[in-house]
Amino acid sequence: MPPANLLTLLAGPDRRSLGRSPLAVRRVLRTPSLLPTLVRGLTVADPLVRMRAADALEKVAHHRPELLARYPARVLRVAQASDQPEVQWHMAQLLARLPLTAAQRSGARRTLRRYLDSGSIIVRVMALDALVRLARPTPAGRAEVRRLLAEADRSSAPAVRARARHLRATCFRRASLDTD
Repeated sequence: MPPANLLTLLAGPDRRSLGRSPLAVRRVLRTPSLLPTLVRGLTVADPLVRMRAADALEKVAHHRPELLARYPARVLRVAQASDQPEVQWHMAQLLARLPLTAAQRSGARRTLRRYLDSGSIIVRVMALDALVRLARPTPAGRAEVRRLLAEADRSSAPAVRARARHLRATCFRRASLDTD
């Protein structure tokens, strides 16, 4: 498959559908040389292609995170610049899966904290999840997680409160984030 055809799989009129992005994921996993084309899809003019490229990249990172080892800086730039909620929620998931330098991690956390103010509940939930996953197992990291979850507990969105409860149960049990 020529690389240009990969992005045509992501085009389509229905915003409520992922179109053929699962096929794009399978093709990139089978032929990793197509990955740069998928990454380029994050910045094309068509918002549906951007949304589906972000979804596909998140799924590629889920299966083979090492394939994205060359792209943290680019993904972070897209995450920082995007105002499209469908891209933002996938960027939140993706940032939590990438190997980030200390400076990139700091930039990712700033971006994700900004996402917590989004009008999209999905973006807020994914940002909260990613922030907890990016927290270092240090006293400062544990304090940040406790603060984030306490703020989420006061959210007017039931989905945000539910995610906070889930994260608290999972993180505190697994990593002893409840104590210093």
